Amino acid sequence: MSAGSRHGDEPPSCAVLASALAIGLVCGGALGAGEPVGIVNMPDPSGPQSELQIARLVFLHGPRDTWGPGRPWWRIDWPEAEAHFGTGVARYTAIDIASDSVHLTLLDEALFDYPWLLAQQVGRWALSDAETRRLGEYLARGGFLVVDDFHGADQWEVFVEAMERAVPGGRIVDIEADDPLLDILYELDQRTQIPGRRHLVGVDPDGEPLVRMPGGPPRWRALRDGEGRLAVAINHNMDMGDAWEHADDPAYPISMTSLAYRFGINYLVYAMTH
Repeated sequence: MSAGSRHGDEPPSCAVLASALAIGLVCGGALGAGEPVGIVNMPDPSGPQSELQIARLVFLHGPRDTWGPGRPWWRIDWPEAEAHFGTGVARYTAIDIASDSVHLTLLDEALFDYPWLLAQQVGRWALSDAETRRLGEYLARGGFLVVDDFHGADQWEVFVEAMERAVPGGRIVDIEADDPLLDILYELDQRTQIPGRRHLVGVDPDGEPLVRMPGGPPRWRALRDGEGRLAVAINHNMDMGDAWEHADDPAYPISMTSLAYRFGINYLVYAMTH
């Protein structure tokens, strides 16, 4: 599909990232001070080499947040999440999916070559007016955004403020049981909260996992554009990326990984057909 200067906390210096550079992280150079660091997978100049390649959204964090826990907030769960989920997509669908995501800012000219944009930790992002305008254009031209792993009222307000600038008049609604998104491939009638591994606190007497999420109950929501198309899938108070990342971890519940795979695949199929 071809979908139709910032200020803030300084990122860590190249000296701080010296050990990370050994495994190929980008520091300085074209990025510059005050811009996102940690980009590994730049887009191929000739465009995606597969039918589908996930684009992971690169962004600066807001002033209330630090750089991230050993990696930037935008890059949480990478690369394991994409590696495991991509393997599942290849196994359970006929979609030709790339083995890894590409890392893109909203101002990258390659953005419109990628129909499926994944953004994690959006309760911490700080988008400029130029970025929100570009996000609005991306969605208007048929792009599909999935936001994941943000929690509570404060992070919700950060996300909503940016979306109101990006899509004036857009409607954020709960995903109802009869929405096409929920049966476009897999029939999804479960609303089980998908937790991060850090939110698993034990098991109950029946052996079922006990979850303590910081933000409250799960919210399966969506932003619809002026024509009613679901343009943004919103996983609030959930961590689908962690369920993908820990798909091979015996301590992480297989039922929740399976649900996260099914939701992710439905999101992909919806994005490619609407």
